[in-house]
Amino acid sequence: MSELLIIQKTYDFVKWYIPILNRLPQSHKFLLGQRIINELYDLLEGLVNVQYSRSKLSSLEMLNNKLNILRYQARLLRDFDLVSVDRYEDIGESLQDIGSNLGAWIKQQKSLSLK
Repeated sequence: MSELLIIQKTYDFVKWYIPILNRLPQSHKFLLGQRIINELYDLLEGLVNVQYSRSKLSSLEMLNNKLNILRYQARLLRDFDLVSVDRYEDIGESLQDIGSNLGAWIKQQKSLSLK
């Protein structure tokens, strides 16, 4: 699993998703939208930081939790009818892809810690 691949996928997702969030109605933009943006930046920064850390597993597990929060926040966007079904599916696919890569990285770190 390439650490650079998940970082690039997350970077591309952040670059695609933030303009969508910036177009939210003002009543949601500064609360839900800003919270999602903060989580996205935290996820990207966390992945970059983990790449260079010695003990990766606990940090990766925390980032996995952030990803789960992002899934629920995206669901709120859909439930509040702030994004279309198609856009919601795109968001979900991207989060699933990042999650699969993150899960593989966690699995790799767990196997290394057993050695």
